[in-house]
Amino acid sequence: MKLELAQVVSAWPFGVSLAAALAAQAVQAGRRRSVLNEAVHELRRPLQALALVPAAGSGGETAIAGSVQMAATALERLEREINGEPTVPSRAPIAARPLLAAAVGRWRARAALAGGSLSLRWQAGEATVEGDRCELAQAVDNLVVNAIEHGGPEIAVAADVHRGRLRIAVTDSGRASRPAARRESPAESIARLLGRSRRGHGLRVVRRAAAAHGGDFHLRRSERGTVAVLELPLSGGAG
Repeated sequence: MKLELAQVVSAWPFGVSLAAALAAQAVQAGRRRSVLNEAVHELRRPLQALALVPAAGSGGETAIAGSVQMAATALERLEREINGEPTVPSRAPIAARPLLAAAVGRWRARAALAGGSLSLRWQAGEATVEGDRCELAQAVDNLVVNAIEHGGPEIAVAADVHRGRLRIAVTDSGRASRPAARRESPAESIARLLGRSRRGHGLRVVRRAAAAHGGDFHLRRSERGTVAVLELPLSGGAG
């Protein structure tokens, strides 16, 4: 018995080290799965927008160009993640109004198919931010689609300037105001087929973009709807 106890005691440090190594590998694998899932999510999003082009009517060419660029960037990121290569985001001045207008244009048909509306309310003048255009476009797209899929039918993307920051607020009118027939609408059925139940990736993308650009992101939920606010510092500290 004494010999067996001595063997156990002597093997204890090795067992602890092995357990710690396995735990670290599990954490690393979990993080990698999360990153890859986000990358796949960001590739799926512009492909969904491209599928809506026939329903978008006029302005479809602009929606195609923006969605193709976002899909190409997402595919490049996915390839880099798979191969363990670092992704270096670009930084350049970005006019904020065209960025938001493009997002509204991409998803207005999606809102209409779901029996809702999507509008842009701009009160930010000539606001410019510094950053990666594709990352910020992905963040705004995720907020808009999240509102369409999980919120009320009336959705607005509003922008204003407060204390040197651009404030982007995506609001919806609440789930209680959804028409009962919406649950069986073509848009809802398509959303389920495209994996709408896999939630969480979109908001993580928004939080990551906010952090990478020195901004903030927060949600306010109530029975009357959700307000998702993304704040970004203005380029050069203007405002």
